[in-house]
Amino acid sequence: MARLIAVTLAALTLASAAQAQEAAKVPTPADTYQELFHQVQTRRIFPDGKIFVDAVPKRAPARILADYRAHARFSDAELKRFVRANFIVPEAGAAPEPSAARPPIKAHIAALWPHLTKPPVKPVAGGSALAMAKPFVVPGGRFREIYYWDSYFTMLGLKADGRDDLVENMIDDFGGLIDAYGHIPNGARTYYLSRSQPPFFYAMVGLSSTTDPKTLKARVDLMRREHAFWMEGADGLKPGQAHRRVVALADGTVLNRYWDDRETPRDESYREDLETALKSGRPPADAFRDLRAGAESGWDYSSRWMADGKTLATIQTTSIVPVDLNSLMFGLETAISVGCAKLADTACVSEFDGRAKARAKAMDLYLWDAPKGAYLDFQWKTGQRLDHLSAATFYPLFVGAADERKAHVVAQKAWDELLAPGGLRTTTVRTGQQWDTPNGWAPLQWVAVSGLRRYGEDALAGEIAKRWLATVEREYQASGKMLEKYDVEEAKAGGGGEYPTQDGFGWTNGVTRALMEGVK
Repeated sequence: MARLIAVTLAALTLASAAQAQEAAKVPTPADTYQELFHQVQTRRIFPDGKIFVDAVPKRAPARILADYRAHARFSDAELKRFVRANFIVPEAGAAPEPSAARPPIKAHIAALWPHLTKPPVKPVAGGSALAMAKPFVVPGGRFREIYYWDSYFTMLGLKADGRDDLVENMIDDFGGLIDAYGHIPNGARTYYLSRSQPPFFYAMVGLSSTTDPKTLKARVDLMRREHAFWMEGADGLKPGQAHRRVVALADGTVLNRYWDDRETPRDESYREDLETALKSGRPPADAFRDLRAGAESGWDYSSRWMADGKTLATIQTTSIVPVDLNSLMFGLETAISVGCAKLADTACVSEFDGRAKARAKAMDLYLWDAPKGAYLDFQWKTGQRLDHLSAATFYPLFVGAADERKAHVVAQKAWDELLAPGGLRTTTVRTGQQWDTPNGWAPLQWVAVSGLRRYGEDALAGEIAKRWLATVEREYQASGKMLEKYDVEEAKAGGGGEYPTQDGFGWTNGVTRALMEGVK
């Protein structure tokens, strides 16, 4: 039986690795449009680098590129006219004009769902959109496609509003991405295929009200395939070695890290990545890989990933074993074990229960810092925990990997250092990056509140929820908008990052709606 389990896991891992490698080879706009792409992005023909990579060609890409090459020289104005003549250039997804009357926020969120719901997608040759079989909800603003970890938090609100149809559709759409590519990409674009995002698929499945045994088995199989993607290369790693998203630590324990299967500038942030790599003084490919891995984390960008704790050019994401990712992997392993129990697959239960227990033990050893009273990221190359307190410390509580004592210690640390007047701080340092203080983010509020409730820390959970909801309400009354992020020090719109604060906004709607309902 043990040999059968090993063979099955090996087969899953090999299949996942092959699919992921093929996915990373799917041409992106940078591959397709080559020097035209380089000129458009480096000369900032559009104010946002995401505009051109989302454009749809009006004719064959090869003909467009040939005509571009036939033109000796373009001024910026000529180049912009050329692009507009040859591509359908997207505009930012404007949210509905806010009503001066300001209906109650629940009603406002309910009215936003239809606006943020998009129809199935059929890809166009030379475009970047991936196929989507069923309707789905997007974040809003510049984010015109479905995103991985955003969607779980959006789905919390859909569930609270009785939109189980969209919840099921989105689970199926993400399952379709796993079927097609062996993993769920960052978002449904070709330029996101080389990376994933925090693995919340198992939590999405947990929101489903479906009881059909065939559907349950199919979704457990999908979770196992996603697990194989994240663990590819784990077998045979020696202490101190790493491969893609796995790292073998000093005692041989394997934990996960963020990664990206490309080592080039991100298509959607091409100019910015070139500039950061130049400032870094490192081999450009190394800087690009760490920037891309930071994007896989969803925290793009944060002092968590910076060697000096303040400067993006020192980014070292691939050298870090993160608290949040390994917590979610524990959650995934636990969910697979539970799902297999429902299917009466005892071998699978034994395998994944063992994996979850081993991971929890390793997290206690490498990520728990007793003197600091928090879970901290681990720099596996130096063998040191990083003294960067962040809201990621709540993830072991969110997934149930912490023991009671540690959970209560974390809660006290949060009272002292992470609780701000307007909600939960992301970190305790100011860098100008959007995943640092003074910003607070809806997903982190939910992770913290849910994790604290799990361990009976209802007072702090309630305080975070109350302060966050007050911040969202205050901004809504002022502007009529639901924003991507908020300044929780001053209870206003957030800032920082590579683009302006976006309006819409999927995960803010979802978390706000769920917190208002008292969903646990």
